[in-house]
Amino acid sequence: MTENKKYKFLEPDELMERIKNKETFILIDTLTGIHFEKVHLPGARSACVFEVTFLEQVKAIAEDKKAEIVLYGSSGRSRDALTAAEKLQCEGYENISVLNGGLEAWRERRFELRGDQPDMADPETVLRLDDGKYSVDSAQSVIEWSGRNPNSKHFGTVGIKRGKVEVNHSILTGVVDIDMDSIDNISLKGDELHPVLTSHLKSDDFFFVKIFPSAVLTIKEGLPVKTPFLSIPNYELNATLELRGVKADLAFQATVARTEGGGLAAEAHFDIDRTRWGAIYGSARFFENLGMHLVFDLISFQVKIVTTNENSHSFV
Repeated sequence: MTENKKYKFLEPDELMERIKNKETFILIDTLTGIHFEKVHLPGARSACVFEVTFLEQVKAIAEDKKAEIVLYGSSGRSRDALTAAEKLQCEGYENISVLNGGLEAWRERRFELRGDQPDMADPETVLRLDDGKYSVDSAQSVIEWSGRNPNSKHFGTVGIKRGKVEVNHSILTGVVDIDMDSIDNISLKGDELHPVLTSHLKSDDFFFVKIFPSAVLTIKEGLPVKTPFLSIPNYELNATLELRGVKADLAFQATVARTEGGGLAAEAHFDIDRTRWGAIYGSARFFENLGMHLVFDLISFQVKIVTTNENSHSFV
């Protein structure tokens, strides 16, 4: 057993010995209730640290704040049990231990597990995608844009017409057709200047929608990053963006996850230098003495793509 200033660490062998000896302590699983039903340590009680009612759950299990509590989480990488220990100490619990390495270390020692699916793999911290073809749900997908000048910031949305994504051994490829004619300026919604700016964005000064009503984002290759945790960007994407009839390369990161319906959801943020695509209006690199007409070159995009698993969907 090792200690720090806050709580003690128990090794899996120590905890197993204490369970075998039927020693008195309260063992708490800090993962979700659904996960607990599938797999948990013998004798464990469930109190999910991610729930806002976590402290109330623990109080229902352990009213005596001097009682010995042993917490465990997913693995040594995950801070679930440590977070639970810190919360309980702030609440006045005095005798707290944490299973070193969590459920993962316990499983590696091949100790007994209980639950509906005790042999299931450890809870995923990395994404594993199913091979197949996915169709973009245009109703749930959108691009948010923002641009600036020295005095203000404008932002809005652009719709997505359609698209497809393919997964092959966790490598992503795909095409997304962007409806440039749907570009809208939310920052001036309700203002008399709203239609003026929207019309300007669609003009040849910017996106030249009359001639180029669509833009195309092509994912040439999306590769998982080395440590693809689900809550941070877990894919590196090499892409091209065809805008105003000009195609140029892009590289950016995305956060990809599975949806409950078996599809994919992806979000990405990247900036483009609009002048690479011929939109040079108000750029100080091309014009002098711009005054109030100066517009910064960078445009920021926040892309949200939601797909369904429909391999037969056509893209035309």
